[in-house]
Amino acid sequence: MLQFIKNWTLPLAMLAGVIGYFFFSSFGWTDPVKPAVRQLMAWLTPILIFLQLFLTFCKVEVKDLSPRPWVWWLLGFQLLSCLAVSAVLIVGVTDSYLRILLEGVMVCLICPTATAAAVVTGKLGGSAAALTTYTLLSNLLAAVAVPLLFPLIEASDISFLMAFGRILRKVFPLLLLPFVMAWLCRRWLPVLHRWVVARKDLAFYLWAVALVIVMGQTTESVIEGDTSLTQECGIAFLALLACVIQFVVGKQVGGMYADRISAGQALGQKNTVLAIWMACTYLNPASAIAPGSYVLWQNVINSWQLWKKRVKDSREAKA
Repeated sequence: MLQFIKNWTLPLAMLAGVIGYFFFSSFGWTDPVKPAVRQLMAWLTPILIFLQLFLTFCKVEVKDLSPRPWVWWLLGFQLLSCLAVSAVLIVGVTDSYLRILLEGVMVCLICPTATAAAVVTGKLGGSAAALTTYTLLSNLLAAVAVPLLFPLIEASDISFLMAFGRILRKVFPLLLLPFVMAWLCRRWLPVLHRWVVARKDLAFYLWAVALVIVMGQTTESVIEGDTSLTQECGIAFLALLACVIQFVVGKQVGGMYADRISAGQALGQKNTVLAIWMACTYLNPASAIAPGSYVLWQNVINSWQLWKKRVKDSREAKA
């Protein structure tokens, strides 16, 4: 049973998030339990992300953080693909549902790499250092591009500097502080550092707990939103296409530089919590369904990749 849970951690975490939503929603809006759970989840999520990154960064050497060639190609794809979709919207798409579809795709394209991507990359055998470098740069790119482009698509009274500062405050403390703490631990607390490095899978299981929370929030946005089921399915399908395309492009580009796993995760695995916030802040709130469903698609792909890795390792062990 324990081995089954280890092998299928991500699908079980997603299922637990969906079940958890229906369990707590049964209490009703007037009951104090549900708001209290929401507040707890909002407080717990950044702590889990911080701990995941601290554990991951403890295994990363600072000297290995120089950008690989594929980093610049993927940053270019992230920016140009977003520019292409935004240009179509700015030129004049008048149909409201089509605009929601395109806005959902756009936010999935410009959204930076998930902070937890380094955890999965390490499990798959990729380079956590290369992934960390891309994560930092992709977040900086999004912090500049989003407040510049999105107000041109939907009217907003938020200035560029205010929007830029909000994104930085939301993202960079969770990226930089764990990195600094990990470096200090390596330098001044070697015993603790060795203990952390020896806990190989702890970051992965912390990420699974965070995934339960995110899936619960995603289920809530889909069930309780104002968009019809047919429209939600259309948005989710385009999010699936965006997810598959980005994983494929990342792997193809990374394959040219012998870093297929890291590049695939860098472009395909997105910070969907930030993407949902960006969509609700700058775009039509219904477009947030796209990054909400992206949570499901990217973790289905991650589960499949981890299954393939287990099968491969098992065959090699038998051989």
